[in-house]
Amino acid sequence: MTRLLRLLVLSLGAAVVLFPFLFMLSTSFKPQAEVFSAGLSLIPSHFAGWENYAKAFTRIPMARILLNGVVVCLAIVGFQLVFALPAAYALAKLRFPGRDLLFGLVLLGLLVPIHAISIPLYAAARALGLLNTLAVLIVPFTLSVFAIFLFRQFIKAIPDDLILAARSDGLSEAAIVWRIILPNAWSAASAFAIFSVVAHWNDLYWPLIAISKTQLATPPLGLLFFRAAEAGDDYGALMAATVIITAPLILFFLFAQRLFIEGMTMTGLKG
Repeated sequence: MTRLLRLLVLSLGAAVVLFPFLFMLSTSFKPQAEVFSAGLSLIPSHFAGWENYAKAFTRIPMARILLNGVVVCLAIVGFQLVFALPAAYALAKLRFPGRDLLFGLVLLGLLVPIHAISIPLYAAARALGLLNTLAVLIVPFTLSVFAIFLFRQFIKAIPDDLILAARSDGLSEAAIVWRIILPNAWSAASAFAIFSVVAHWNDLYWPLIAISKTQLATPPLGLLFFRAAEAGDDYGALMAATVIITAPLILFFLFAQRLFIEGMTMTGLKG
């Protein structure tokens, strides 16, 4: 009975979480007149999916917007790994004056949201001529204090004997990071990559400030441009555009689910 009750509670929770997605998918197939009908039905009486999805792809450059999201997210993740792994290795395995102070500053950086520094970032981007470029969406996020913290916790659990053996074989500290640490921390890197991609794919605040051209919009900002083009009243087409923007994230998570769970479990246990 306990297992049955637990399963029932989890099923109800899953239904609550999944219902907005099912409603979004159902609305994307409905004509405008049926969206605000009196009854609540997930199955449309008249199928209008072709029209709604055609509007989503033709009213704005949807393919270009999705490509922008992929380029920005992959570039950010790549730079974050390049900078965070050596920093985390130094904080975890190297002994030098001020190491604990630097780690404290990393923890302090976790408390600073992007909203608090958006005005200085905007002023710097304007002075450098980076506004309305993909670079302005990538450069401010190339360094992630969360990535440094996550990898530092994971690297601390790697045996020191492995590091000493690598040094005895003549490997430099940089070679140890990329040839020893990275293969052992791949599960943690995969888990962080999912966090990073989801956060920056869904980010609307900074692109809304730094980008005003539709061709350079990321998926959430492109959705705003689409709503403006549709005068905000064609909710069937709007939900179709939302499905198109949400689908890559769902597929990405399903593809990397095993690595995500493995990485988070190992990182949590090896603090």
